[in-house]
Amino acid sequence: MRKSMLLTVPTLALGALTMAAAPAAAHEGDMWSAQAALSTLNGSGTTGDVMVDVHGTEATVTMNVSGAAETFMDGPFPHAQHIHIHGQGTCPGPEADTDGDGVVNTTEGHPFYGMIGTSLTTEGDTSPDSGLAVERFPGGSAYSYERTLQLDEATAESLQNGTAVVVVHGVDPAKMPAAAAEKMSDLDPALPAAATLPAACGTLTASQMGAMPEGGADTGVGTATGSGAAAGFAVAGAGALALAGSALVARRRARA
Repeated sequence: MRKSMLLTVPTLALGALTMAAAPAAAHEGDMWSAQAALSTLNGSGTTGDVMVDVHGTEATVTMNVSGAAETFMDGPFPHAQHIHIHGQGTCPGPEADTDGDGVVNTTEGHPFYGMIGTSLTTEGDTSPDSGLAVERFPGGSAYSYERTLQLDEATAESLQNGTAVVVVHGVDPAKMPAAAAEKMSDLDPALPAAATLPAACGTLTASQMGAMPEGGADTGVGTATGSGAAAGFAVAGAGALALAGSALVARRRARA
């Protein structure tokens, strides 16, 4: 099968952000994680769970998937899987089926879960360019996946602000309405619609900790939302300003 790009990441507009509002980027020494439960889409029966453990600029992604489509052209059914970003951070419901064929295809789901940030391939490239590299994705009705990869800034930002969504693709045509099963993919006309149809989806929820959390790394951490992270930056900024003010007063007293 030929490779093609599923969705591309646009160039990010870099603006001036206040420290209180800026999301935390991935830095050396940072340690945090994000989790998601994968729920069935399009009547596929596919479910699973995902864990993303971040260490600095690297992320280890662990997935367990079951109930997926089993075979495709006498081989294991390939399941493209991605971390989607820059959407609403949600999974689409039946109302997203705008063409009325009884399923929510990838294009219809895009406003909800966004574009590809990371392709969760088994080897090689993990960029959006590998979005349809079906020979490098897991296959079969049930599988476990684990891979450590470089975490790009855009994906890290979406993970931390709660808008990163994991989507597993590929639905058994027998579970699709006849009208949809006969279609070709909305992403690649060389593939049947079943190959790229979203099968399971889950929003990643992040828990964050610094490199040296109070009580040690094995004590666990609380959940931090995007607003919580922003508040932490604001407190840190206020502390730095207070320290600078104290130093200035001390210098003036010394001169007096």
